[in-house]
Amino acid sequence: MLVEFGNLALFAALAFAAYAAGAAVWAARRNSEPWLRSAERSVGAMFALLSVALVGLAAALLGDRFDLAFVQQNSSREQPWVFKLALWGGQAGSLLLWSWMLGLMSALAVWQNRRRNRELMPWVIAVLMGNVLFFASIVAFVSNPFDPLPPGQSYSNGTGMNPLLQHPVMLIHPPILYIGFIGFAVPFAFAAAALITGRLDTVWFNTTRRWTLTAWFFLGLGIVLGGRWAYEVLGWGGYWAWDPVENASLMPWLVGTAFLHSVIVQEKRGMLKIWNFALIGLTYSLCVFGTFLTRSGVVQSVHAFANAGWFGTLFLAYVGLLVAGFAALLIRRVPLLRSPNRLDSALSREASFLLNNYAVMALLSIVFFGTLYPVFSEALTGERIQIGPPFFRRYAGPLALFLLFLTGVGPLIAWRRATWVNLRKSFLWPAGFASVTGAAVFGLGIHKFYPLAFATLCGFVTGTIAEEYLRGIRSRMRRGEGPLAAFLNLLRRNQRRYAGYVVHLAVVLMFVGFAGAAFNLEETRLLRPGETWELGGYELEYRQARAVRHPHYAGAVARLALRDGERPVGVLTPEKRMYFAQEQPTTIPAVSSGWREDFYVILVGLEPDRSAALKVYINPLVNWIWIGGLVFVVGNTLLLWPLRARRGGRAA
Repeated sequence: MLVEFGNLALFAALAFAAYAAGAAVWAARRNSEPWLRSAERSVGAMFALLSVALVGLAAALLGDRFDLAFVQQNSSREQPWVFKLALWGGQAGSLLLWSWMLGLMSALAVWQNRRRNRELMPWVIAVLMGNVLFFASIVAFVSNPFDPLPPGQSYSNGTGMNPLLQHPVMLIHPPILYIGFIGFAVPFAFAAAALITGRLDTVWFNTTRRWTLTAWFFLGLGIVLGGRWAYEVLGWGGYWAWDPVENASLMPWLVGTAFLHSVIVQEKRGMLKIWNFALIGLTYSLCVFGTFLTRSGVVQSVHAFANAGWFGTLFLAYVGLLVAGFAALLIRRVPLLRSPNRLDSALSREASFLLNNYAVMALLSIVFFGTLYPVFSEALTGERIQIGPPFFRRYAGPLALFLLFLTGVGPLIAWRRATWVNLRKSFLWPAGFASVTGAAVFGLGIHKFYPLAFATLCGFVTGTIAEEYLRGIRSRMRRGEGPLAAFLNLLRRNQRRYAGYVVHLAVVLMFVGFAGAAFNLEETRLLRPGETWELGGYELEYRQARAVRHPHYAGAVARLALRDGERPVGVLTPEKRMYFAQEQPTTIPAVSSGWREDFYVILVGLEPDRSAALKVYINPLVNWIWIGGLVFVVGNTLLLWPLRARRGGRAA
């Protein structure tokens, strides 16, 4: 019964969303508080009904309702309950979860602003409900998870979830990514409302600052977790392949990064207003576009859902409507958004932020072009031509270097106009640290341009962060504070600035890991039992292999002894499986990890004489990416944590 109620609740939620949008527009036109209150209550009802629909689908999955197509295709009796509830394993379930999260965030935004921003709220509600209407309509009429199978086609058991998705990281990666994608809907709605009403001051982004930071944080964390999943599960020795769906999450994160830096200039100098509206509009549009790429089948990816036919055309039309509608609102307000303030000097902090915007847009253009080039080539020539990682590394590499350089330069340059005397003083310590880092790396025999350049710039940014913290701590210690108290008070008095430096440090650590990829080693060899293989200073001995039999898959596992020089490291057991129901082969790598490098081995196959084909990857510094991810979490937690500044005293 709960399942049937869930389907009915989905359609009722659509009705309340439509009413809320209409009532909100009417409230704006009539300046009517009662109509606005009615719209706000309808938003709450919409979210409650979507919650019933979500619970109904969860009940269907846990109750093994294999008469429903979604349950039959994405669950089985033997599947652990925690993976049964992973709605994101299939198209219909993931879209219902997306609609529910969008409803939740809409309800939270309305509740937070129930006594403020009354001029903006009618249009905020209208924009948010427009988004809910689109996604919930797709779920209800195009990809409904409650649709039954035709008579005679239901089975006593289901196919089950894709084995590649049955991994602990996949229990949290998709929801975290969804929070990032959907979270930008709230700043987008406030920006649209500001353009509609003409409230073009800083209220819209001050109100949504935490929404923007939270969405940006979760989107970035989702990207890192996706890389970790690819590294552990897909068995190709890497974490980022410039896959179209990977790029779909990277593009809005890049533009969101530019927006978070660009709004600082508007706060300080009243400049870059047009940029800020354009960036937040583009960020959310790219979030929806990324959803289109994942679900339309227009690009080929291990992460994407199956081709959905005209469904993709409908999705693309909605993306076009978002872009065109927001652009029209922005163009209308351009005369009012021009700032009387101008750049006083190219040597200023605001100039560095503007350069950051240009560099991000250039990088976005490269990623966008490379991602969709197969589609463009097929449309023009009839042949789908794929662009691989070398294209992205060649053209995105210089821009990544430039952005890393700006990460270190921004905090050192004064607002309005920097003098050469101040520049020499500010850059002396970071430049010296960068020189020492570069010389040390060169002395280790690393002479390739990109690793050497990235290492030098990482040293420069680290020097900048250290100098900023030491300067602030020394300033407070001169007032009688201890080192720890000075550090904590820096965060209390200027949380965004000093917590932001921790995020910059996370970026540095990740770039250290990225630079290590230039020295990756990859080799394949066929070994007989008892044979050894020496490579990269390691000795790998193949001892034996045995068959693996399970009710749902069959395969083989190899047993390997690894030594690092004279030191025994341990026994590695890479595995290869074939799942029967899904006809899905999977490769489970075995990895010996260390702060210096990973020894990563996969079982390619077994010969009749028990010889094993093994592929080994030695990946230097790769774990610094995951360490950087942890620091990224710490930095964003410091940014979002509600620290209270002590009264009295001045900010350092």
